[in-house]
Amino acid sequence: MNKDKKVQQIIFIEGAYNVIVLMLKLVVGLATNSLAIIGDAIHSLTDVLNNIVIWMVMRVAGKPADKDHPYGHRKFETMAVFALASILVVLAVELILQAFRSETKEIVSESWGLALMALVLVLNFSVSMWERHWAKKLQSDILYADAQHTFVDSLTTIFVIISWQLSAMGYLWLDKLCAIGVAGLVLYFAFELYQKAVPILVDGFAIDPEKLIKTASLAEGVREVRQVRSRWIGDIKAVDLIIAVDADLNIKESHDIAHEVEDLLVDKFAVADVSIHVEPYFQEKQ
Repeated sequence: MNKDKKVQQIIFIEGAYNVIVLMLKLVVGLATNSLAIIGDAIHSLTDVLNNIVIWMVMRVAGKPADKDHPYGHRKFETMAVFALASILVVLAVELILQAFRSETKEIVSESWGLALMALVLVLNFSVSMWERHWAKKLQSDILYADAQHTFVDSLTTIFVIISWQLSAMGYLWLDKLCAIGVAGLVLYFAFELYQKAVPILVDGFAIDPEKLIKTASLAEGVREVRQVRSRWIGDIKAVDLIIAVDADLNIKESHDIAHEVEDLLVDKFAVADVSIHVEPYFQEKQ
């Protein structure tokens, strides 16, 4: 099974899990009159919608290059990471606003409800660790983003449980404090995801230019490296550069030098797409 198919499979499994979590939270929230838990259930609904969007995006991102997308469709994955970060920001702002606007009502603390929420918490942490493992193994930013999202959900659930129990004991002011704490964590993880997505979307350097020049210069026959650029296309690196070779070399000899440069870059930096333009080098007369 290739990478994209595996990512889609993992997202599908996680989506099915989120549906179960949504139902469990909704049952507990309605039975105990806890608006915090009902709100957490609504949060889980957004997770389900996220999984649907990611799954659909990955089907597009995994498509091969075509005439309209000559570099492939992998930036759709990066766009999804950016969208997830934006959703986290919206959720964080909403949590902060709710902390200041909402009035905490008297709620019921049920032992069976607490047991279910504890189960949800354990499952959330487990799924987050599982997703993070596959994100590293497959080198998938979208899986990493979703793993972070699931981890944030776990932290949110912790604060919701604390808020629920303390509110039932009469410590109502802690409910708002917990909500603001969760919002801060959500904003932190959103910022981390933006750091991953934005450089790719704006074509920031994927590899240090000096390192590329140094490596390309190792090829025999390269007299000068005149221009070097690199960027991310989703999770793969692309490089294009201009090298200068002796002007009296024929086309085949120049091509062989360019091919050696390409091999060096692929071996050193795991570059997936290399474009090399060859120019003549003229020795300056003394």
